[in-house]
Amino acid sequence: MTEPELENPCFGCGPANPRGMRLKFETDADRQRVVGRFRIGPDYQGAHGFLHGGIIATILDEAMSKVSRLSDVRTVTAELRIEYLRPVPVNAELLVEGFQVRRHGRQLYHHGEIRDAAGTLLARGSGRFVVVDPERFARQKLETGETEAEQVRRADGRE
Repeated sequence: MTEPELENPCFGCGPANPRGMRLKFETDADRQRVVGRFRIGPDYQGAHGFLHGGIIATILDEAMSKVSRLSDVRTVTAELRIEYLRPVPVNAELLVEGFQVRRHGRQLYHHGEIRDAAGTLLARGSGRFVVVDPERFARQKLETGETEAEQVRRADGRE
């Protein structure tokens, strides 16, 4: 497992965010997957007893983004699509997996799944992730004040 940087403020995986989820994933190099096992408590529910849809999206985004580790690159999420198949109960044992489907230049296409302990598919997602150069983006942020997401949108021709 790759430990996150201690000063990482990310809501999903950052240990420096006191209100964050602090999700941790392991890489399964043999299967080319990222795997997480979680029990998500009631602080993250929507309807009584079930996880909020935004939290489900966050978990899948985290799993899929971590797949980039298998290619030894850093990416940002450019597109995210979630399918909510069944309610995801709070405090239930969940298995979350992410895997790469294809790559086209700087564009990585990943899928993710959330299953319960019995293996029932509860939610799945797909996303497009753009490879970034952390040093270039850090320099550009100092010069322009743009966030990484703004820089990716501009570089991707969406602004």
